[in-house]
Amino acid sequence: MKDEFLKYQAQTTPHPLAMEISHAKGSYIYDTKGKAYLDFVAGVSACSLGHSHPKVVNAVKEQLDKYLHVMVYGEYIQKPALELTKLIAKHLPEPLESTYLVNSGTEAIEGSLKLARRFTGRSEIIAAKNAYHGNTMGSLSLMDYEERKQPFLPLIPDIKHIKFNSEDDLDQITEKTAAVILETIQGGSGFIEPKNNYLTKVQQRCNAVGAVFILDEIQPGIGRTGKLFGFENYNCQPDIVVTGKGLGGGLPIGAFTASKQMMDCLSDNPKLGHITTFGGNPVIAAAALATLKEITESNLMFEALEKEQLIRKHLQHKHIKEIRGRGLMLAAFTESAELTSTLILRAKDQGLILFWLLFESKAIRITPPMTISNDEIIEGCRIITSILDDI
Repeated sequence: MKDEFLKYQAQTTPHPLAMEISHAKGSYIYDTKGKAYLDFVAGVSACSLGHSHPKVVNAVKEQLDKYLHVMVYGEYIQKPALELTKLIAKHLPEPLESTYLVNSGTEAIEGSLKLARRFTGRSEIIAAKNAYHGNTMGSLSLMDYEERKQPFLPLIPDIKHIKFNSEDDLDQITEKTAAVILETIQGGSGFIEPKNNYLTKVQQRCNAVGAVFILDEIQPGIGRTGKLFGFENYNCQPDIVVTGKGLGGGLPIGAFTASKQMMDCLSDNPKLGHITTFGGNPVIAAAALATLKEITESNLMFEALEKEQLIRKHLQHKHIKEIRGRGLMLAAFTESAELTSTLILRAKDQGLILFWLLFESKAIRITPPMTISNDEIIEGCRIITSILDDI
């Protein structure tokens, strides 16, 4: 299939990994030759319950027998989407109770930016340096990586950047600011956690000047950090919380949640302030509902913290200089980009899936399914350290 893949399917890099997939189950992906690969990436944090989790698969099958797409988002009452938004509200603090379901994390970012501008009547958006919120035009505009932005200019105006974890930059948030948008844990730049109550101080500054505080929970959300939402670890509360990736249990979804008062801004003046054809799709909503129920009704969030300690214990090696992150959102750093790339490629040959981070070339992504077993973690770490021994 490789030649046809390269010819007919648009590529994102000049040299894709091009592994031919047969099936996937639990913590493993299988190629068409029958080789098993232990998955330490989980579809870049998306397959929170692993591959083909029976509760997710059964929820999809049950919905398939009822109906698929019937109408654009928000017009018809569809039980899977309604139950999903109710469950999200149940697990968020007041007044975060109204959720808009979309098709991906980056679309949820777009909707949250529109909502903040509409609600405040202001235009200025403040994002963090080295942030990543997606690749559509609005999300790309939030990035300060000029090399990536340059080919697509002009992008959305009135974007400013502050340094993540810098309290000195907070005075740049003013009465002109519509919103401050941050990743709860910076992902692409190396899984950088907020320090010294940084997010609390950002929230306080936003409250003081009337700006909307948006937190991007697309990666740290849905249990991966030991809490259902990453911000619960950092003594803060956003005005808008954006989710995606792990919420769908392996299917494409995004969501942004705000107060009912704020979200109503998108329904009038103008009507259809944000619209999506397939957002809230009943099959995907059913999968997300099953995923969210399993994560909130099981011990998986508590176990994520135990599994973090197991990974840290078994990845002690002279070439592992640091492990950043929390729970099962971890990045292990070697001393060089060359060593990291060699490790990731050799691990694939030995049946372990690792991946890179977007901006930090020394980092190895370790974001396995939350359902991964202790034995599987130890085996994956053994493969990593044995490769490092050989190198």
